[in-house]
Amino acid sequence: MADRPEEEEAAGAGLLHRRAFLAATGALAGAAASGSASAESLAVESLAVEPWMTAPGSPFTAYGQPSRFEASVARAYANPPNAPGAGAARTPLHRLHGAITPNGLHFERSHSGVPDIDPDEHRLLIHGLVARPLVFSLESLARYPMESRIAFIECGGNSAALNQPEPVKANAQTLHGLVSCAEWTGVRLSTLLDEAGVDPAARFVLAEGGDAASMSRSVPIAKAMDDAMIALYQNGERIRPSNGYPMRLLLPGFEGNMQVKWLRRLKLVAAPVMTKDETSKYTLLQPDGTALQFVFPMEAKSVITLPSPDAMLREPGLYEISGLAWSGAGRIAKVDVSADGGRSWAEAHLQAPALSKALTRFRIAWRWDGGPAVLQSRATDESGNVQPTRDALLVRRDARALYHFNAITSWGVAPGGEVSHVYA
Repeated sequence: MADRPEEEEAAGAGLLHRRAFLAATGALAGAAASGSASAESLAVESLAVEPWMTAPGSPFTAYGQPSRFEASVARAYANPPNAPGAGAARTPLHRLHGAITPNGLHFERSHSGVPDIDPDEHRLLIHGLVARPLVFSLESLARYPMESRIAFIECGGNSAALNQPEPVKANAQTLHGLVSCAEWTGVRLSTLLDEAGVDPAARFVLAEGGDAASMSRSVPIAKAMDDAMIALYQNGERIRPSNGYPMRLLLPGFEGNMQVKWLRRLKLVAAPVMTKDETSKYTLLQPDGTALQFVFPMEAKSVITLPSPDAMLREPGLYEISGLAWSGAGRIAKVDVSADGGRSWAEAHLQAPALSKALTRFRIAWRWDGGPAVLQSRATDESGNVQPTRDALLVRRDARALYHFNAITSWGVAPGGEVSHVYA
């Protein structure tokens, strides 16, 4: 049991009630400082004059860069020798806080490298089952009313390593780093389609990219007319080349492969085009050998980022468990956290704003007693979808399935404070 009134336990293994984060007295902060050997009690007047205080600092630069001491906050990637542009770079989730991903750390998935597109020469064509085919330059698109929204993008293959029969010994970046969240600014696609005049026979939109792979996907016309966007800006600046410069398709909540980068063509059609990326890949294998196609929204999901592998605990005491939750079906309604492998759960505090189809940061206080523990998080979205256990998901999916893996992740905490990926 907790030994302080403000540390009311909400579940087993030391999870504390989320009221701890809502209290205005600062009692928990004081308890953490007084109960931790790492808290420094130096008086202000005893602080030394450090070397960097004795000389002027560096001058201004045209574009700010992170501190040299933050070199470990970087994307992890691999360039295959036979296809250096085909692969992915993963966001370091365990080294970030908040819910917005910096542009330079946003995950990247490319099928044939990043094209070097001249924005003045790039064009977007809208044609097919429309009354008036239209061609847009970047300059002409900028004349339309623009809007901004915060949305996550997740690769359909994110977390696929959890399909392995034994837990892969890797960190949150390696296992779950193909998801990021940004503020996107651009023109609502429905505005352009209304101008083109949609034929009632149109049921899908073929979206084609301007890369060497001509990456293409079929998008339901209902989504195109709902919240789809031609995104031109990412967190206030032009979209980075690795994320689609000078324009990309944004489909909030849908799998990342559909949100075509370097967008050059939208063709309205009566049926799915059956491109290679919606037939050979991005389908869901079933236990009977069949495969589900056109499962578009990403399901309710969460992961604890702190503590996690490569972010170990130094000593027993009071900690904050923190992580990210998201759902393609809407807003995250709640996140439950367990420190005993799912035997008991406590509701975490959701950091505002908890937006629809965006990453949501959750937090909960935890007093670790120094013994073994298994940390888990379980997301529930506003539609009532609950993140499943790994065993439950595998019953519904073939063990070879690679996409839309949204099962609960388990981090095992050893008595020495080391954190590792486990199955529980």
